[in-house]
Amino acid sequence: MAFGSLSLKARALHLLARREHSRSELQTKLARHVQEGDNLAALLDELQARDFINPQRVAESVVHQRAGRFGTQRVLQELRRKGLDDDLVRATAAQLADTELQRARAVWRQRFGSAPPPATPQERARQMRFLAARGFAADVVRRVVPGRGYDGDELE
Repeated sequence: MAFGSLSLKARALHLLARREHSRSELQTKLARHVQEGDNLAALLDELQARDFINPQRVAESVVHQRAGRFGTQRVLQELRRKGLDDDLVRATAAQLADTELQRARAVWRQRFGSAPPPATPQERARQMRFLAARGFAADVVRRVVPGRGYDGDELE
């Protein structure tokens, strides 16, 4: 579909039909298409008042799409990048904290499950970096990756 002659509102509705967008995302995407006589702020206000823009739905969408592959920190980073307010980000963090360990174990199993437990500290560190890079908390990563702990105790 060609967007050349679409109105600002049509562009916004097209974007919203494809996926949930935050107000900040829409503002950024639509700003370059504003023409004389367009009032982007008023359009965004109208879309928000009609519940086309809903920060809660944006957060739920991100959690649904990302939480199965990424840790809490990575998901929260994406929510902040979308311009969602701090209260919503904190509430989402609390929701994700309850499942962090289970999600990290699932990601680890998917990547390393058929391999033997790490035989060397270097291999264990590599597996730990893998989970840490995906936004899982350090204490969770230490509990998930099997091998010897820092004090010589065998971990689960």
